[in-house]
Amino acid sequence: MIDLHTHTTFSDGELIPSELARRAVKAGYKALAITDHADFSNMYHILENLGRFVKESGPHLGIDVAVGVEITHVPPPLIPGLIAEARRAGASIVVVHGETIVEPVARGTNLAAIEGGADVLAHPGLITREDAQFAAEKGVHLEITTRKGHSLTNGHVAAMARKYGAKLVINNDAHAPGDLVSQELRRRIALGAGLTPDEYQQAEANARDIFTKIISR
Repeated sequence: MIDLHTHTTFSDGELIPSELARRAVKAGYKALAITDHADFSNMYHILENLGRFVKESGPHLGIDVAVGVEITHVPPPLIPGLIAEARRAGASIVVVHGETIVEPVARGTNLAAIEGGADVLAHPGLITREDAQFAAEKGVHLEITTRKGHSLTNGHVAAMARKYGAKLVINNDAHAPGDLVSQELRRRIALGAGLTPDEYQQAEANARDIFTKIISR
């Protein structure tokens, strides 16, 4: 398993990076990206410290860890520029906190994330036809999430991705130990969202492809 969307105490997660990595190993994960919530106030702090963690601890963790951010509740006009700045500042992967129905995310966030070329648009909620089609054109992956609340619109996201050819990934959006779900539960949640077994396997393959690109950057 590979997960591209996790959090630590550098934002609102419960675990320091070392413990997150250790628990992920025990849960059966082969790789993960740490993508703490970021805006202009904390992005450099996150990337500097996570970069130091991976440089010093990475060879001893038993799991491949990528450094990233989840751009969160940033005004839509500023998102594309912040995506670019995150990459310049050392982010190997950039996730954008999409228009979930359980938080007051600004309208236009999904579109701005796609325009800016985010790697993953997290929990995009009731994503529009136009945005799903644009994501397919831009190669931005849409997230099927195992996280409570955000997962309420998984079925819609899956249907729009299928109809318009957008690529999917499955992520935990882990904030706490119990969020690191098993391979079997990931599969069941994906199937419950309406993915076929082949589509589920493709979503897992998409995550592997992204991680391969991350480590080659």
